[in-house]
Amino acid sequence: MTPIPIRNRHTYVLHAFPLMDFWINFRSMNRASRRNFLKSTGSALLAIPTLQAAGITTPLTAKNLTAMEEKTSLIGAYGSWAASLIDQKLPSLSFRNDSNQDNHSWKSTARKKVLERLAIPASAGTPTVVVESKYNYDGLTIEEISWQLPYGPPTKAIILKPEGATGKLPAVLALHDHGGNKYFGHRKIVRLKGDQHPMMQEHQRLYYSGRAWANELARLGYVVMVSDAFPFESRRVLLKDVPDEIRQGLSDSNPELQTNIDAYNSWAGNHEHIMAKSLFSAGTTWPGVFLSEDQRALDVLCARKDVDTTRLGCAGLSGGGMRTAFLGGLDERIQCAVCVGFMTTWKDLILYKSYTHTWMTYVPVLPNELDFPEIYGIRAPLPTMVLNDSEDELYTLPEMKEADKILTEIFKKCGAVDRYKCSYHPGPHKFDENMQREAFDWFNRWMK
Repeated sequence: MTPIPIRNRHTYVLHAFPLMDFWINFRSMNRASRRNFLKSTGSALLAIPTLQAAGITTPLTAKNLTAMEEKTSLIGAYGSWAASLIDQKLPSLSFRNDSNQDNHSWKSTARKKVLERLAIPASAGTPTVVVESKYNYDGLTIEEISWQLPYGPPTKAIILKPEGATGKLPAVLALHDHGGNKYFGHRKIVRLKGDQHPMMQEHQRLYYSGRAWANELARLGYVVMVSDAFPFESRRVLLKDVPDEIRQGLSDSNPELQTNIDAYNSWAGNHEHIMAKSLFSAGTTWPGVFLSEDQRALDVLCARKDVDTTRLGCAGLSGGGMRTAFLGGLDERIQCAVCVGFMTTWKDLILYKSYTHTWMTYVPVLPNELDFPEIYGIRAPLPTMVLNDSEDELYTLPEMKEADKILTEIFKKCGAVDRYKCSYHPGPHKFDENMQREAFDWFNRWMK
């Protein structure tokens, strides 16, 4: 999930994660405030494994932090035991196993197993699209559309393409981030006619170099679609639809006021464990729901007359990067994929970083069969990119590098080393202008 804009972090953060709450607020301090805070708290801060990623200027070095992390875990003395369940051995379905030599056979077997573990809920095929408005804005033709799935409120989506474009164009499904902000979805990465909400101006400034990256990609000659994920923006859980005892006195009135948005996002963060438990109890998984809904969005995109269905891509930051890993790995229609700010190993989540992540990531039992990067690797040898931030506070750098090593090995074994690229950009969790430029060049290389 994307770190929270500084002025809103204290209300957006998932309060079940006190360590995350600490470093998010710590990052908002200036250097003098940090120094004074460190003096007042002393050695108690040694319990926090993400200090350096938070930018703390103390004698703690990267080497010391690594040593500390190796001796501790999020689940205390149980960490080494839990990690041993999957560590020091290749997962049973890994393509890296010597017994797996044929890529096509492996892909078929691995994809089938992941889909089984996801327990994807049934859907009704390509949805019927309603065009709510269409207009030209800032050099682009923009359509605001929606469709109704068999459950929940209608899904809203945005279509962007160059104004005056004709014929069939390559297309990209742009996947918005999590950001601890379920009130917003598609608006995080687009800019539409009319006033932009100030919270989204700040969000794009902090994490996207002030750019609406979906708009920027469309300008390069693509049809770009951004749809709301479950349960964000148009798909969010409304307070009127839940029992009084869990509403915390909140309502859906005056929804666009920042104080109400902050309150809703805080509530929605605390509601995640309830949603996850309910989905598990219903025999499905959160990533399974994501994949199902992203595939329906892809169906909508493929049904358009202005889209070349042989040139389809997907990309996204953070929660959008996670969705890219699943959609890009499991849907062969995606010819080119760019996963940003979401690539690590299950071991990283076992020992160090699950507290910085949403409930939306996890697939029971699957770690016995595939490591997390191998889900994305099922798409090999199709063009595949990973963009990492070297100071990303949501992962440990060694496990990001291990994920890169895993994907490199898969593509090498497929004879497609030129179709995989992983880059590390300086700074914390983000998809800034330089990273966007690299992603767009990758799309241009393989889809134009």
